[in-house]
Amino acid sequence: MSATLGLAATGVYVPHRRLSADEIEAAWGTSAPVDRAAVPAADEDALTMAVAAGQEGLDDWDGEPADVANLFVATTTPPLAEEEFAPRIAEALGLSVDVRTETATQSTAAGAEALLAGANADGPALVVVADAPTGDAAEAGQRLGAGAASFLFAGDGDAVLVDSARRSRDAPGIRFRERDSEAVTGLDVTTYERETTRDLVASAVDALAIDHEAVDAASLHQPTGDIPHRIARALPYGGGVVQRGTVVDDVGDAGAATAAIGLLAALAESDPGSLTVAGFFGSGATAVALAFETESAIGADVASAVESGESVDYTTALRERGTVGETDVAGGGAHVSLPSWQRTIPQRYRLEAGRCPECGAVAFPPDGACPECHERVEFETEPLSRTGEVVAVTVIGQGGAPPEFVEHQRRDGPFAVAILEVPTADGSDGTARFPAQLTGSDSTDVSVGDRVTGRLRRIYSVEGVTRYGLKFVPE
Repeated sequence: MSATLGLAATGVYVPHRRLSADEIEAAWGTSAPVDRAAVPAADEDALTMAVAAGQEGLDDWDGEPADVANLFVATTTPPLAEEEFAPRIAEALGLSVDVRTETATQSTAAGAEALLAGANADGPALVVVADAPTGDAAEAGQRLGAGAASFLFAGDGDAVLVDSARRSRDAPGIRFRERDSEAVTGLDVTTYERETTRDLVASAVDALAIDHEAVDAASLHQPTGDIPHRIARALPYGGGVVQRGTVVDDVGDAGAATAAIGLLAALAESDPGSLTVAGFFGSGATAVALAFETESAIGADVASAVESGESVDYTTALRERGTVGETDVAGGGAHVSLPSWQRTIPQRYRLEAGRCPECGAVAFPPDGACPECHERVEFETEPLSRTGEVVAVTVIGQGGAPPEFVEHQRRDGPFAVAILEVPTADGSDGTARFPAQLTGSDSTDVSVGDRVTGRLRRIYSVEGVTRYGLKFVPE
């Protein structure tokens, strides 16, 4: 089975904060299951990471966002248990309103399903696998991380899917999340878990109609660093082949995204003309194997994303994840109705400004009268750059935020708000000034004149619905 589309562009995102094995061991007095685990910030989730990785993939592609005909997304942790996950991602990335969207979830093998759909799609397809699982800190929580990977399939590319295989067995209890629970758990029957995982993944990979001696790198199911090597013992792959696609020791167990990020790492390490293999596993149990023939190195800088990061202490990690403390806030000083919010999505997600057809001035938001000639006009769309300069900044400390922002402040501490000056995306005449929240561990150290870049993040949740929009991080 050879796919219809090649892998034309890729992207990767891993949260900047990392919890080290030393911190885990000091907190629990036991050996840590991973060397480091990525810790999503208070305003990050699977959706924001999906957009970050997807945007990098689009930036790496020669086409335009509107040319993407299909968007396939995979996660085990969508923001809401029942709501379409992909349309918000499509909107944030500026994809066409008629883009076909599909979401795979409920299993850590969901990434393989999305990749298969993308490789065999009718027209350019963007596949994004993003996850940020949570669990009891004393059990699975010690190893859980977060991250996202994107794969853009369109015509010829750096790699092509040449075969896939699937194996399944009735084997529940290895990894699951109960209804109405956010925590990943398992039955902790160690031998049963390891044998089922090894046998299913290895048999799926072995069923691929490829020359296994030509496999240069492999990303195998990796909740911890030892599991892919256990799987490989049943396959003709050496430790070096498996290690090229093993990322869990640096990013933690990122659910559906771990094997996908590992696949990018493996593709980046593969020689032209060689084969790269991925083996996904989902409790229940299902294993899906994919084989890619490599034409050239992929564009995403996987090593930098995986290996970088800022260490945080154990308490900070728990607070960022929202597992320490409790917030009960009444009122809503910054409340904006959902219909009003939706009308401003192009500005909140993509910084769509307007240009006055009378005098050429830039207006942001593009509503009402022109800020220069004061004429009531129909503004022409003028996208702004995502990078701008701080012209004024203040820090909002404890108790100074509107009620909607109290939960974020509890988890992430004081945050900065700035007035930014941003040029147009194409560098033409005109700039816009507007207020924006800064985010990131060093955002409170930002000064006038510093450069910042927009990232989609959670703003706040109200009436059970999370509002998203661009915040800015130090460049």
